[in-house]
Amino acid sequence: MNATARDDLPLSGIRVLDLSRVLAGPWCTQTLADLGAEIWKIEAPGQGDDTRGWSPPDVDGESTYFMCANRSKESVAVNLKHPEGQRIVRDLARQADVLVENYRLGALEAFGLGYEDLAAINPGLVYCSISGYGRSGPRAAEAGYDFVIQAESGLMSITGEPGGAPMKLGVAITDLVTGMNGVQAILAALLARARSGKGQHIDLALLDGAVCVLANIGAGYLAAGQAPGRLGNAHPTVVPYQIFATRDGSFALAVGNDAQFARLCALLGRPEWSGDPAYATSRARVLNRDRLIPELEAVFATQDTAHWLQAVRAAGIPAGAVRSVDQALDAPEIAARGLLADTPDARHGSLRLLGSPLRLLGTPPREPFAPPRLGEHTNAVLSRILSMDDTALARLRAEGAIA
Repeated sequence: MNATARDDLPLSGIRVLDLSRVLAGPWCTQTLADLGAEIWKIEAPGQGDDTRGWSPPDVDGESTYFMCANRSKESVAVNLKHPEGQRIVRDLARQADVLVENYRLGALEAFGLGYEDLAAINPGLVYCSISGYGRSGPRAAEAGYDFVIQAESGLMSITGEPGGAPMKLGVAITDLVTGMNGVQAILAALLARARSGKGQHIDLALLDGAVCVLANIGAGYLAAGQAPGRLGNAHPTVVPYQIFATRDGSFALAVGNDAQFARLCALLGRPEWSGDPAYATSRARVLNRDRLIPELEAVFATQDTAHWLQAVRAAGIPAGAVRSVDQALDAPEIAARGLLADTPDARHGSLRLLGSPLRLLGTPPREPFAPPRLGEHTNAVLSRILSMDDTALARLRAEGAIA
């Protein structure tokens, strides 16, 4: 394993056979890698993970999309359409603790690599399947993509300006949420295995995860029959909680309770607002937002953004600048949290990557190592895990089973 491996990492000794690609599965296995698991990323010879070709942006032709979800993994190029390639993956599955895959329904079963096939040879295997609509139900055979899932889950219907078109989030949020759900489910399954000795099949759907992150919006419909539309940057049940224009720009203001609202009114020179029955409580402010928001807008337009940020924060009310991505990543608080990593790389010398957001102070995540080139670790993994010698590896390469 890579020299950056540490025995004290939370998942040290856990081996993950990663048959996933694009984002949800790789996001899941990347987090497992951060926590110390050994990740064998199986990729098709020639093309590899689809995201290797997703650019720009890129670094000398290498996709930054691929880089975002594949740090600290080993790439093994195996042809799953070749019988010997299938045998290799089956043999790796015997040695694995976890398998993560996002193939179309029935594809791995056709290769003899479905859950039942592999559980028969490794009963302790935790096998995590990720798909758009789950492995059961009327749409199980359909491919699922984040953009479509955002539309179908209701997320787009509550994102965007009032009266405007439905809008997706700027990142593939349903993939990311499903990847996070995958980590939780896998860790729970490993804990269950420690008691029972048995692995299990995990069935995760992007649509399930997306619907569940409707959270308060979903509960509002299920319990109260209310289905809100789009409110732009405003909040359906908290006011004021949105972007306000200033004399030279704008800022985000989040007044979360009545005490904060009273302090805001005092600093704005409008203490009477907090005693007005139309504004005094959170519920009243929501019901009367059409009156309150224009009054706030008129006050905020009188001073610059810097003035309001200083004043509002000094009053203990959450507020922030509206940053661009570069401003956010260059912010001092991000550097102070150690969220950016300058990662040694054989080709580029160094890559600047995002690190893990997990803060385990007793057993911190590993320092990341660079995302792998396609097939970079084929020989190393097959030699280390399956005891293949140079002759066997050369024969498999000649047959087209590995690359």
